[in-house]
Amino acid sequence: MDLDRLLFGLYVFTLAAFLGFQVISKVPQLLHTPLMAFTNAISGVSLVAALVVAGSGRGPLSSALGMLAVCAATVNVVGGFIITDRMLRMFKRKGTK
Repeated sequence: MDLDRLLFGLYVFTLAAFLGFQVISKVPQLLHTPLMAFTNAISGVSLVAALVVAGSGRGPLSSALGMLAVCAATVNVVGGFIITDRMLRMFKRKGTK
């Protein structure tokens, strides 16, 4: 029974990764910055959820996994903002600060 659930989860993960890659690769460069801003907002929500899980006090495994989720979500949010800032700087004129 557990092997069936694992295979189904692996199937869903593989399908989601393939579909996500196909969707993101078709996004034109002009829409990249608004898309990144939206994904930063989603990452912020997942960061808040990870903080709730980490601080729920339901056991050491829950706290450890919550802390791992907090670290991953923080890296995702910070990296998203760095990339968004870099993309916005590409559209600035040369003479403006």
